Amino acid sequence: MFLYFSGNIHNSIGRENVGGKKMLDIKRIRENLEDIKKAMDRRGEKEFDLDAVVELDDQRRELLKEVEALKSEMNVEQKKIPQLMKEGKKEEAEAEKVKLKELSENIKVLDEKVKKVQDELQYRLLRIPNVPNANVPQGDTDEDNVEVRKWGEPRKFDFDFKAHWDIGTNLGILDFETGAKITGSRFTLYRDKGARLERSVANFFLNTNTEEQGYTEFIPPFMANTNSFLGTGQLPKFGEDMFKVADTDYYLIPTAEVPLTNIVANEILSYDQLPLNFTAYTPCFRSEAGSAGRDTRGLVRQHQFNKVEMVKIVAPETSYDELEKLTANAEHLLQKLGLPYRVVRICTGDLGFTAAFKYDLEVWMPSYNRYVEISSCSNCEDFQARRAGIRFKRSKDSKAEYCHTLNGSGLAVGRAFAAILENYQQEDGSVVVPEVLRPYMGIDVIK
Repeated sequence: MFLYFSGNIHNSIGRENVGGKKMLDIKRIRENLEDIKKAMDRRGEKEFDLDAVVELDDQRRELLKEVEALKSEMNVEQKKIPQLMKEGKKEEAEAEKVKLKELSENIKVLDEKVKKVQDELQYRLLRIPNVPNANVPQGDTDEDNVEVRKWGEPRKFDFDFKAHWDIGTNLGILDFETGAKITGSRFTLYRDKGARLERSVANFFLNTNTEEQGYTEFIPPFMANTNSFLGTGQLPKFGEDMFKVADTDYYLIPTAEVPLTNIVANEILSYDQLPLNFTAYTPCFRSEAGSAGRDTRGLVRQHQFNKVEMVKIVAPETSYDELEKLTANAEHLLQKLGLPYRVVRICTGDLGFTAAFKYDLEVWMPSYNRYVEISSCSNCEDFQARRAGIRFKRSKDSKAEYCHTLNGSGLAVGRAFAAILENYQQEDGSVVVPEVLRPYMGIDVIK
């Protein structure tokens, strides 16, 4: 339904296809080297060398010229042999055959050099992060993120409130010990009304996204192949942060962003199809789970958690308007749940690998006495689209252009679960069910 053309046409515009794999636009780097250097300096990352990338591309181009020159010479020499044989010049023909053999061997050597340079160039290009938008605030850590707005007032308790892990354990709806017994640390068993609450939250998010906010729901695979992860940017840089399925090309997904974005990988869409709005509820698997002991208890950082994701595939000129819509969609869910939150603009040092601009939504958690991230809403501009080959045409006769891709949590279900327990707890240890969830839960209070 999405396709105009497919296949090799994707190699034809604005991008080099080095070594047969999709990658960052080397043309953009060459033409805007100093500007991109300045933008990357704002990130504070030093893991890549743009000058080395350009030098490698220069080497590749020169080697290709040499190869083409030898191949052209070889074509000329090959045509001589039949004529020489026809003229009875056998010795000269044999000499030409020797020359052809030498040319062939030289071409083989150069081809190997080209491959080596292409592989190194690809290695470096795939590890260069997205260029931050000029409006991203400068900063080094999450402490430098800029608050944009707040919604709701944190609850004032007139009793000794508890953390969600204690509330859930006391109610018998969260079982951290059994989860650890079954698997290991950072895995949780939801019991009885806890399982129902988790399912209710997910259904509420999905129904709101599809019925009120214009998203199409999918149930994607919970694993994806290497090429899919290359497309969305988790590979190769973050391979160690994911769970790989042994003896396969598959990884467990860390977010539904990966399969949802890759629905239209290597396709050319029509302008009339845009924007595409996708949503999905999936388990998510991440081997990293916090650092320096932060957020080590409860549901905030788990190796396995559930999340409803939102993905947008849009025309470039609309992407920042769509980012505001995406963020508003995520905010709408928190507002309907009655959970206080704030929106922050993410600084350069906290931006992440694939985003050009990002908002975080942070929900109030009484036990932490601070706001905790529950959604990241990112505009990747054309970064993922170039890697994954996602393009569109404004008309049948127009040139194909790269889409912009956006993604955001709508929302992280486990963190919403935790926030509900903490913000809706009562002195007797019970938890009031938010009004919008009561049709899903069938009860008003968890006790």
